[in-house]
Amino acid sequence: MAEITAALVGKLREMTSAGLMECKKALTETSGDLEAAVDILRKKGVAAAAKKAGREAREGVIAQCIQPGARAGAIVEINCETDFVAKNESFRSFCDEIAGAVCANPAVDMESMRTAQVAKIGENILISRHQRFEVSSNGAVAAYIHTGAKVGVLVEVGAVKEATVSHDDFKQFVRDITLQIAAASPTVVSRDQIPGAVIEKETEIAVEQVKNKPPQAVAKIVEGKLEKFFQNTCLLDQGFVKRNAEVTVREHLIEVSKNVDDDIVIRRFSRFQVGEAAA
Repeated sequence: MAEITAALVGKLREMTSAGLMECKKALTETSGDLEAAVDILRKKGVAAAAKKAGREAREGVIAQCIQPGARAGAIVEINCETDFVAKNESFRSFCDEIAGAVCANPAVDMESMRTAQVAKIGENILISRHQRFEVSSNGAVAAYIHTGAKVGVLVEVGAVKEATVSHDDFKQFVRDITLQIAAASPTVVSRDQIPGAVIEKETEIAVEQVKNKPPQAVAKIVEGKLEKFFQNTCLLDQGFVKRNAEVTVREHLIEVSKNVDDDIVIRRFSRFQVGEAAA
């Protein structure tokens, strides 16, 4: 059995917000397996939705670049050792340079740029991940970096008609969607992108949480819990934050599509947060 250290218990507590004793019991039961312990705590109803187990405490920033014409864009996460360097103008300029290089050429060799910056700054620097989107038909790529450069979003939104991309309502929708993703942290665009195994697992957890309820009520409660999961996870099912969640993102998309007389589609997105391991 793996040793159940205070650090391991603390990590589980950070991931789930469950009590220390509950965390220790769950880790003991699972022989130190963090992910299995998370499932046990969720089934008991004492855990909040688990944060990614791969989170690491690192400093750094998210930087972005969008090419003129908004047909291609990139975001990067670049880590350093201290917050002092993360706020340094020279380091920020380097991060922007890397984002621009990735945007121009996704196969660019960044190592020589990184080592030169390490020598200049005097701290270890890690280009931990990057993402580049390019529009293959009609549409636009947009990026948003939240204040402090700790969260960044890259999104591609498509349209059928070429003229739609120049419409003010389309441009505003694209900007709003980057803010939505930054604020609400969805992981997929729509439900059909969630693996069946994940839905099965969420169903199992929901059933375990309500196993003592009257049988006739279980199905409805489980359905409600799954719906809540979809609303938290799927961009189109989320309440649109700019309208106080009174309509969903899907409903707002339909409205904008009518306004521009076209079919708008959110094709893909990436959301980076500093210190979060790449999926």
